[in-house]
Amino acid sequence: MALALTPFDPISLATDAARIGAEILLGYWQQLGKDDAALKARNDWVSRADRESEAAIIDFLRKSSPGDGFLGEESGASADGTTGRTWIIDPLDGTSNYLQHFPVWAISIGLEQDGEMVAGLVYQPLHDDLFTAEQGSGAFRNGKKIAVSNQQGIEGAFLATGFPFRAQQHLDPYVRIFRDVVSTSKGVRRAGSAAVDLAYTAAGIFDGFFELHLGPWDIAAGAVLIKEAGGVVTDFSGGNDFWKRGNVVGAPPGVHAELLETIGRHVKEEDLVR
Repeated sequence: MALALTPFDPISLATDAARIGAEILLGYWQQLGKDDAALKARNDWVSRADRESEAAIIDFLRKSSPGDGFLGEESGASADGTTGRTWIIDPLDGTSNYLQHFPVWAISIGLEQDGEMVAGLVYQPLHDDLFTAEQGSGAFRNGKKIAVSNQQGIEGAFLATGFPFRAQQHLDPYVRIFRDVVSTSKGVRRAGSAAVDLAYTAAGIFDGFFELHLGPWDIAAGAVLIKEAGGVVTDFSGGNDFWKRGNVVGAPPGVHAELLETIGRHVKEEDLVR
C-alpha cells in the first residue's frame, strides 16, 4: 500500500525555517556591534549573523522541499530550482538596527510560484511575533486573523516610511513627498525594517507604508500580508513594477490612492531608476 504524500504547507515550512534562523540571530543579539559588520554598499551592512541565519534557513528548506529555488539577500539566486517555486529570503531585515542594538528587526520569507507571490512570513524573534499569509487564505498574526485599518485617507493617518539611504540621488523628491505627507497625516514613523513596516500595515497598526529602492527580499512577504489583509500594494505609479524597481506603496485602498496622488505630484515611477 502506497504511503500518502504529505501536502506541501509553505507556512509551516517557513515558520520552522524562520525559528531556525531566529536561534542564530538571538545567539548573536547584543554580542555583535557595528564594528563586526562588512559594508556591501554605501550605508548597507552585513554581518555573520545575516549570513549564518540565511544559510540555516536555506539548508532547512532545501532538505524539506527538494527542487525549490532560492533568492537570498546575502547569497543571491540559486540555479537549481525545478519545482517552479522560489523562496525569497531576508534573514535579517534591519541589520543596522540589529548591530546598533535597536530592537526592531525581523526575518522575512516569501514564496513565489510560477512568477506569483503565494505566501509570506515576517517573524520578530525578540517578541516571538509571527505574521503569516497564504494566497486566498487571509493574513494572520500569531494565529489570529488580521486586516488593514479602515483609514480612508492620509489626513489623520499613522504612516510608516523608509529613508532612501541606498538611493540618495532621489532624496530631493522623497523629501518633497515626505513634507506633504507629514503636513497632513497624524504621524510618520521610520523604524528601519521594511518587513516590519509592511507587517504592521497588514495588521492595521500603520495605516500605510511607502519607500523606494527596496530589494525583493524586503517586500516579498510583506506584500502578500497586505494583500491578504485587504490592502493594496503597488509601485509609485500604481503598477506592479515594485518587484523590479523596489518602489512600493502598501495601504488600505483609500490611503493607497491618496499616497499615489501625493507621490505623483513630485516624481514619476520611471524617473526612479537605480
